Amino acid sequence: MKRILLSTLFFLFILTGAFAQKKTDFKVGIIGFYNLENLFDTEDDPKINDEEFLPEGGRQWTEEKYKEKLGNMASVISEIGTDLNPDGPAILGVAEIENRKVLEDLIQEDAIADRNYGIVHYDSPDWRGIDVAMLYNPKYFTPEHSEPLYVYLPGDTEQDTTFTRDILYVKGNWDGETIHVFVNHWPSRRGGEQVSAPKRNAAAKIVKDKIAEIQKEDSAAKVFIMGDLNDDPVSPSVKKILQAKKNAEGLRSNQIFNPYIPFFKNGIGSNAYRDAWSLFDQIMMTAPALDRSGDGYFYYRAKIHNKKHLLQKTGQYKGYPFRTFSFGEYQGGYSDHFPVYVVLLKKV
Repeated sequence: MKRILLSTLFFLFILTGAFAQKKTDFKVGIIGFYNLENLFDTEDDPKINDEEFLPEGGRQWTEEKYKEKLGNMASVISEIGTDLNPDGPAILGVAEIENRKVLEDLIQEDAIADRNYGIVHYDSPDWRGIDVAMLYNPKYFTPEHSEPLYVYLPGDTEQDTTFTRDILYVKGNWDGETIHVFVNHWPSRRGGEQVSAPKRNAAAKIVKDKIAEIQKEDSAAKVFIMGDLNDDPVSPSVKKILQAKKNAEGLRSNQIFNPYIPFFKNGIGSNAYRDAWSLFDQIMMTAPALDRSGDGYFYYRAKIHNKKHLLQKTGQYKGYPFRTFSFGEYQGGYSDHFPVYVVLLKKV
């Protein structure tokens, strides 16, 4: 495996504590998440509601637009974290994808083709026909187990069911150690934030219960929770159900650290609506991922990939993420969400 090393000289300026006092080299690992904003192909799938994303559909979704969208998405993915590791994300969770085919097309784009990304994907029962998935670089990560976790929404009955995205759970080997990853796209705020909150709380509870199951077998398990949560770091689903904390110090092994809380409190977001920033896109982790004393990867920093070229340059939505569609009109942009990622280090 190719080693990406950062020298001690560099880290003398950015690390504190014991590691900054002695000569140490580090491998750099990147874990990211990106909502790809309606990455649909142009083919009709009678099993899902994809009619608007057809050449004759409401969005006039042509092969030319699809190819441009793929190129735009690959271009952004090719940039994430490459200032610290030229290979970019070892693991990238994605949301708002129609099927496996769009991911197979995506990873063949020139900008990222040489990474040879693998795919973990399951079809969700979501009423819009969109799924979550995970891309992984086989140089760094090998999946060992995966499964979709069904989200049973409160108020549903056998006769009246509202389907949402499954939660993707993946367990695998990351450069010699076992990690667990959850990729989420929780129910939207359709109908209002408070009215829809129980649905997101239900999704959070599924993640929380699965983590507890993992920790019964391994109390030191490194678990990463990522996704478009349709909630901010201070929302009940994150703050009360997951009980995610903003401070890394003093956490018990079964607790969850959320490095995006300070971003949100400082007004920094990943998506914008009605002149206000939200931070729906987050990556959290259990406390063992913060442990710098072992031989595995440990958390270093969190980032939002909000480069200037990803911003709308003009008009009413100047400064917002430069998206693919606005009110149904094709814009030729990227996504209405910025990618987020965390940087982890490993002593070598």
